[in-house]
Amino acid sequence: MNDWNSWLIRWSEAGLIDAGTARQIRAYEQAHAGTKRLRWPVLIALAFGGLMICGGVLLFVAAHWDALSPAVRFGLVMAMVGGFHVAAALTAERFPGMAVTLHTIGTVALGGGIALAGQIFNLDEHWPSGILMWSGGAVAAWLLLRQVPQLALVALLVPAWLVSEWMVATTRYYEPTATRIAACGVFLCALTYLTSVREGRADDTRRALFWIGGIGLLPASLALAFAASRGWWRFDSPPTLLSALYLVGWTIAIGAPLGLAVFLRGKDAWINAVACVWAIVLVILTPRVSSVALYPWWALGAIGLVAWGVRDGRGERVNLGAAIFAATVIAFYFSQVMDKLGRSASLVGLGLLFLAGGWALERVRRQLVLQARGAA
Repeated sequence: MNDWNSWLIRWSEAGLIDAGTARQIRAYEQAHAGTKRLRWPVLIALAFGGLMICGGVLLFVAAHWDALSPAVRFGLVMAMVGGFHVAAALTAERFPGMAVTLHTIGTVALGGGIALAGQIFNLDEHWPSGILMWSGGAVAAWLLLRQVPQLALVALLVPAWLVSEWMVATTRYYEPTATRIAACGVFLCALTYLTSVREGRADDTRRALFWIGGIGLLPASLALAFAASRGWWRFDSPPTLLSALYLVGWTIAIGAPLGLAVFLRGKDAWINAVACVWAIVLVILTPRVSSVALYPWWALGAIGLVAWGVRDGRGERVNLGAAIFAATVIAFYFSQVMDKLGRSASLVGLGLLFLAGGWALERVRRQLVLQARGAA
């Protein structure tokens, strides 16, 4: 019940308390919660301390693994997985922040424990099943503890499991469509995480998804751009959209992020549906048009993300859309223009592009960010 703001929003939407009562409760809690809130030095110490413990445990196990008997190995795995949760339970009353960190370490250690247990007992290798069990453990931890780091692990592990299952299922299909479906799903998932925060709904769980999506959107966009390009594949063919395997892949890649968007955004998820259509068209157009036509489509997507940010009053979407637009223009210059000019002319053109184009883009970006903040 530490996250009182999320419960307050829930009760307000259900009509159990009126707006005035909600404001009074929020003002009271904010006035009296200052001493209980962890400051950023403590958060940094807990985060880096947790990472160091995870790294130290992994190094210790790796250094002494060959010298241990199977019984000692399995006992070490059990102690590693369960010990952190027991320590977290013992420190929950005195230091809740430490308990959250130890619970997170325990869930992270579960992944290593699953892999080590498979090695100890020489289990048949289907490595996505290990990620599935790890995801199940993270889901159970989230349902029991309701802690934000556990939700972050679920948000990372479930897509990782789906992508790994897809990689194994499409190993024998050596064609670009399989890679494009996976990249499309990851991109849409990151976009759904990024757009989970709305005005009046910025609780801790949504902020965690927002940060995951914000950090992962640019790498996911780069992966989708490489997967959708034709340069890395010698013989590109139209995608086989009607095969049973690809229908399942498309259903999960499009349906899972869209379903999550409906759950998080409600009626406003229609914009996520438009983004899904944009991604599908990108994959379908790639083998049928020249690579030059993909750059305007990417620019249109970047402009759409900027407009989405202005509509919802979210300046970070404006910044990410501007970054994607700038990357699209630079990629177009390097791939389509620079090799057609001489060395001196190409360098001069690149300098003008950075100076004049960057200046113009920055002016427009600042105006749009101010407009988005005004809309918020």
